[in-house]
Amino acid sequence: MEVVQVLHMNGGVGEKSYANNSLVQKKVISMTKPITEEAIINHCSTKLSTTVAIADLGCSSGPNTFFVVSELVKVVHKLCKKLGCESPEFQLYLNDLPGNDFNSIFRTLPSFQHSLTTQMGTGFGPCFVTGVPGSFYGRLFPTKSLHFVHSSYSLQWLSQVPEGLENYNKGNIYMASTSPPSVIKAYKDQFQRDFSLFLKCRSKELVAGGSMVLTILGRKSEDPTSKDGCYIWELLAMALNHMVSEGLIEEEKVDSFNIPQYTPSPSELTDEVVKEGSFTVNKVEVSQVHWSASDDTAFGTSEELNDGGYSVAKCMRAVAEPLLVSHFGEAIIDEVFRRYREIIVDRMSKEKTEFFNVIISLNKGD
Repeated sequence: MEVVQVLHMNGGVGEKSYANNSLVQKKVISMTKPITEEAIINHCSTKLSTTVAIADLGCSSGPNTFFVVSELVKVVHKLCKKLGCESPEFQLYLNDLPGNDFNSIFRTLPSFQHSLTTQMGTGFGPCFVTGVPGSFYGRLFPTKSLHFVHSSYSLQWLSQVPEGLENYNKGNIYMASTSPPSVIKAYKDQFQRDFSLFLKCRSKELVAGGSMVLTILGRKSEDPTSKDGCYIWELLAMALNHMVSEGLIEEEKVDSFNIPQYTPSPSELTDEVVKEGSFTVNKVEVSQVHWSASDDTAFGTSEELNDGGYSVAKCMRAVAEPLLVSHFGEAIIDEVFRRYREIIVDRMSKEKTEFFNVIISLNKGD
C-alpha cells in the first residue's frame, strides 16, 4: 500500500465526507487551544517580526481547516494591539497529502479571508494563504521560513505500513493483544523513524526560537496494545472477520491489511524529541474525549447511543474508507460499516469509550 497515494480523508461536503464527520477532531482542537495560544504568545512576545509564518500540517478539509489558523492569527493580532505595535503580515500554509480535497479549501478561501478581515477590523495585516501538498515526513518549506507549526490528529499516521507484517498479524488490522512481539516492534520502529524524520525536517524549516504544538491520537498506557489506542481498530477488525466467517471477504485479504498508524504514549514522544535533539519540551499533556465527542462520558439512553454509534462509525468511515477501498474494493464498504456501527453501538452501551490525545509543545533552540 502506497500510503502517500491512498491516505486522505473523504473529500467534498456530502453525508460521508470528513467535512461533515469531524466533530471529535474539532473538539480536540478546542481542548488544546489554551496550549496552542500560550505557545504562539510566548514566541511572538519576544520575537515578533514583520511577517508571521504559520503552518498547519495535516489540515484536511472542511470547517476544521481554517479553525486553527484563524484562532492563531486572532491571538497574534490581539497581542499586537496590547503591545501597541503594528500587526504583522500573516503567511498561512495549509499542508496535507496530495489526495486531500484542496479544491474545497480553495473554494471557501475568499469567504474565510473576508470574515477574518471583518472580525479583526482596522490595523489588521494582510493574510496570505497557500496550500502545500506533500508528506510532512520530508521537507515542505524553505530553511528558517516558519515561526509556528501546528498539527492535530495527523502524526499518528505513519509514512508506510511497517515492513515485515505479512502473515504475522493474522486476524488483526493493527496492533492488538494477539499480535506477536515482532509486529509490535515493527510498528514502534516505524514510528520512531518517522517522528525523528519529522522533527529533523521541521528543525530546518523553523526559525531560531520557533515553536510547535502537536496533538497526536495516542494512549496513556505504556502498553502499545492497550485499549487506549487500539480498541477502535479492533472493532473494525471484528466486523471484517465476521464477513470472513460468512465467506464475504477472503481471509487472506484481512490478514494482509494493516493500518499505517501508531498511537504513542507521552514518554515515547518525549524520548524521540530528546534523542533527535533539535527541540526542547515545554509541556506534555494527555487528554481524553468520548468517541461521540459528547461531554457526558456516562452510558446514555438507547437513542443517544444509537446516534453516537452512528456518528462514530461515520467519523471512522470518513477517515478509513480510502484505505479500505484501496485494499478491499468498493463493493463491501457499505456492509463493513453497517456491521461496524452495530458493534460500536453495542460497546458504547456497555463501557466507557474514549480517544486519548497526547499534546506536546516544543521550542527550537536559538
